[in-house]
Amino acid sequence: MLYTSLIKFLTKIEKYPNFHAYLRESRRNKTVFLSYKRQSVPPMSSQPASSLAGAPTPAAQGTAFRVLSAISFSHLLNDMIQSLILAIYPLLKANFDLSFGQVGLITLTYQITASLLQPVVGFYTDKYPKPYSLPVGMGFTLVGLLLLAVAPNFGILLVAAALVGMGSSVFHPESSRVARMASGGRHGMAQSFFQVGGNVGSSLGPLLAALIIVPHGRGSVAWFSVAALVAIFVLFHVSRWYAAQRAASKGKPAARRGGTAHLPRGKVMFAIGILLVLIFSKYFYLASISSYFTFYLISKFHVSVQSAQIHLFVFLFAVAAGTMIGGPLGDKIGRKYVIWGSILGAAPFTLMLPYASLFWTGILTVAIGLILASAFSAILVYAQELIPGKVGTVSGLFFGFAFGMGGVGAAVLGQLADSTSIDFVYHVCAFLPLLGIVTIFLPDVEGHKKTAAA
Repeated sequence: MLYTSLIKFLTKIEKYPNFHAYLRESRRNKTVFLSYKRQSVPPMSSQPASSLAGAPTPAAQGTAFRVLSAISFSHLLNDMIQSLILAIYPLLKANFDLSFGQVGLITLTYQITASLLQPVVGFYTDKYPKPYSLPVGMGFTLVGLLLLAVAPNFGILLVAAALVGMGSSVFHPESSRVARMASGGRHGMAQSFFQVGGNVGSSLGPLLAALIIVPHGRGSVAWFSVAALVAIFVLFHVSRWYAAQRAASKGKPAARRGGTAHLPRGKVMFAIGILLVLIFSKYFYLASISSYFTFYLISKFHVSVQSAQIHLFVFLFAVAAGTMIGGPLGDKIGRKYVIWGSILGAAPFTLMLPYASLFWTGILTVAIGLILASAFSAILVYAQELIPGKVGTVSGLFFGFAFGMGGVGAAVLGQLADSTSIDFVYHVCAFLPLLGIVTIFLPDVEGHKKTAAA
């Protein structure tokens, strides 16, 4: 009887990820069970559960895929709604007689609103976590969406874009934190899983715009409020799980940080600067595709609006696939290698794009989307490991800077297209991925992690 009870006890505690670390340590000091007992790990039955997780904390039980699925699905709905703004640009341009510069200003308003607020939201929630801010942020998006459907003039369009941007500024830092909490240590995979939802949503926007909004008019944008309401419902339950994890962790000692990098402050700031340069090159180029690719195809190849939007959908779907690849690959081979290959590796294809036929344009944009999109998960997790304990601040900074660069890129490239031609824009942007060469200056975070863990 005693033997059976002991076997059950050992089987149960071996599931905890820090058990083997304590076991190795005990071979030096012979105090494994005493030191393990002092950690006061609660029994499984005493830990809070939720309808989403249905299990104890992710740190104890591994990756919480149900939570990741919920937050990724919410990301899909959030970014699908946001991508409608970009997808209906040709419709807005015709309805309001907008110039390319004004089209760029809509994107600038949305993305600058999001980019300026995201680091602030992330910094604040690092200090004062607000689990239920997730459904509140989606409420801003819902109001902006409804306003977009009924806006009578260009000024109200800008207000609608700003509200959607505010919703995004709340959603991304906190949902990225939830993804990391639910990762079970597989941070790259979790960020990719979370982000691929957003990429799939972004790719659905143009397709749904072509199938629903173009035939039925701008008022049909309001139909997508159902998606926002579903997202609010899902995020409410995610917030309950998030709040339960915080309640369970109160009074416990902070987790050890042996798995994160410990670099001098100067090196960390230099590395963050390099990462921001890479974000600039990636998102400035992506702005040329997301904002103006439909106009490029219509101008150069004389395709219909619906055909151009389907091409944009294919590109954005390739971006989603690339995002899913990048995180797990970074976990396996190292994030620096993924960052290097995903930025610089897109350069040959971007340089060929302005000279390609319609068929090869489709092929090249798929390759560009797959390669370029694999960078962001690796960049974000790399930055989180550079500055441990500041998940919200880092996520807000990088999501915000990415959105900001997209907005600035859209505005600058819109002015460039007005003064030259849409074709010239793609000749200029073709060289942006060459900035990926600066990856050579990034420190070897994985090497420092191994040294810290030794």
